[in-house]
Amino acid sequence: MASSADQTTYLELSEEGGGAHKFYEVRISGTEVTITYGRIGERGQVRSSAYATEEKAAAAAARKIGEKVRKGYAPAVRGVRQRRAITRREIVSTRSTARQAPVLWRFASGAPAFGIFVNDEQAWVGNEKGDVFTLAHDGTVTGRYGLPDGVKCIVADDFWIYAGCDDGRVYDLGGKIPHVAYEIAEDVDIYWLDVNDGVLGVSDRQGGITTVDHEDEFQWRRTSSGNYAWMVRCDDDGVYHGHSGGVTRYGSRDGQPVWHTDTRGSVLFGWQERDDVYAGTSFGSVYRIDKASGAVRNHYRCDAAVFSCATSPDGRYVFAGDNHSSVYCFAADGTRLWKLGTGCGSAYSMQYHDDRLYVVTTDGSLACIDASEQAVTAAKEGQLPRTEDIKATGWERVTPSTRLETVRRSASTSGLAGVEVECVQEGGRTRVRVLTPGFDPTWRVQFPKDIREVGARYLVAEVHESGRGGFYRARGEIKRLL
Repeated sequence: MASSADQTTYLELSEEGGGAHKFYEVRISGTEVTITYGRIGERGQVRSSAYATEEKAAAAAARKIGEKVRKGYAPAVRGVRQRRAITRREIVSTRSTARQAPVLWRFASGAPAFGIFVNDEQAWVGNEKGDVFTLAHDGTVTGRYGLPDGVKCIVADDFWIYAGCDDGRVYDLGGKIPHVAYEIAEDVDIYWLDVNDGVLGVSDRQGGITTVDHEDEFQWRRTSSGNYAWMVRCDDDGVYHGHSGGVTRYGSRDGQPVWHTDTRGSVLFGWQERDDVYAGTSFGSVYRIDKASGAVRNHYRCDAAVFSCATSPDGRYVFAGDNHSSVYCFAADGTRLWKLGTGCGSAYSMQYHDDRLYVVTTDGSLACIDASEQAVTAAKEGQLPRTEDIKATGWERVTPSTRLETVRRSASTSGLAGVEVECVQEGGRTRVRVLTPGFDPTWRVQFPKDIREVGARYLVAEVHESGRGGFYRARGEIKRLL
């Protein structure tokens, strides 16, 4: 490439069937090379480097362009491709006429909230602005992430916590800084996500279901008999897909249909336990469906469209949230035990944990409801606890970044805590493998996509074997080895 005071090369990569849609721009201005990269339709990240001469700057730019071209990038015109389509669930929420639920505390996240996950340590809430907050079970705010777009859902996969966003990325929230774990094709209008043993399931507006493996590579895609697919749940044996035509089970590995169950009304939410999946529908019912056969084992009748559902771990209780700001509790046999109002909008999503029902709502609240028998009985009589309103003050957003803490390598890194891994080029793909003794060097490592650099070595807090075997998964903090 000839030396020039100002020269720009713009490239795009568009992989078929579940791959990424990205751009890469290299601009030379005298002795400075500026690289801008990211997903098509976004500003992207910017890096600049200065060189001793214009010739050296041009040579460095040519190397960068050559690397990308070999990976499949091609010259393009900026602006021809547009930002991905986004559909957000809308509820015209009305105030519940039922008695008020015993809300222990309520946290205002700042925007309508879709994502929730609760474990023994804390609760997570993600909202339409891309904010993800973590809170202790007493309501104390313990952390805040800032993602580039609205949070669709928050899902757990064993130790790993992921947030699926409207920008088409799924972020690993297991460390101090969010990192990109998966990227979803630009033409997929994402409705819901689930992850099981590193395999991502994506349901979409067109009624499609797509699975992507631990290396973020397309596995299979199927089109259902319906559309508007708000439900996907994954386990070792199946992918359970809920859409306007009902619920369909596919084989997790080959994507072959196993059974289909019609539901009265479109499926608007899904939950799963070991033996059953639960589908909330627009006609006000939650269906309990046997995973093995697809038979309807029971259904739970609400008074309005069901936008979320959950169960207690033992299946003793089934919970639902409707679009009239009410939440319900049923016995396993279908008996309605109670209906109460949230006082803070309709529940977009919910989870039960340790006698408490956590809901995230249309007004952006994460509410903690005391679902114990004593508290509910008192609430039915008008006796309510004092609700504490929680605010997130003083918390800065921790945003995704490719910058890592560095640690200097000595003659041996054996004295450093963690597992050493290396990023390598294999068949046009960037892979990661373990260097620390005691691991299988032929297995790949599921590792954040946005920090991979060929030839670089990293120190990972932990590396675990996947549930099915055959690959490893990085967990915790990641540092760059110098």
